[in-house]
Amino acid sequence: MMKFREVAVEDIDQLKNLVLISYGQFQKTLAIESWNQLTTHLKKENLFPDLLKISNGFVCEHDDEIIGMAFLVPKGNPTEIFQADWSYIRLVGVHPNYSGNGIGKQLITMCIDFARRTNENIVVLHTSEFMDAARHIYESLGFKKLKELEPRYGKKYWIYNLEL
Repeated sequence: MMKFREVAVEDIDQLKNLVLISYGQFQKTLAIESWNQLTTHLKKENLFPDLLKISNGFVCEHDDEIIGMAFLVPKGNPTEIFQADWSYIRLVGVHPNYSGNGIGKQLITMCIDFARRTNENIVVLHTSEFMDAARHIYESLGFKKLKELEPRYGKKYWIYNLEL
């Protein structure tokens, strides 16, 4: 049975494993140098501790194993691609063995619902040309392509937004 809940600090080790497994499905679509850059980023020791300090995360579990995750960062946490007045979704991932079961969509919906409850005005995210399933989910939930970003990892990336 699948269970959805908020992330806890005790989940960090499982999150580190899940991010590599869930993003591992893209290895064949990226050039070796780009894949190495992406995995270096995903393996950063402080990635999840730092993210948990500023975001609310949601996970899906099956038999006490985390099989899906998504994080909502509130406005006031700008980056080089996210404006200060935007809340944004980061590190959406679902274990490939569980894809197609609506887990990603449910996790994104949880992020959107949390954004509404905390009076966010807009939720944005970035996604790539090689993340077809994710883009389909975002568009089905009402996200619209806002702008194209500079290529990352040798691929096209876009910012999508959803006004609340």
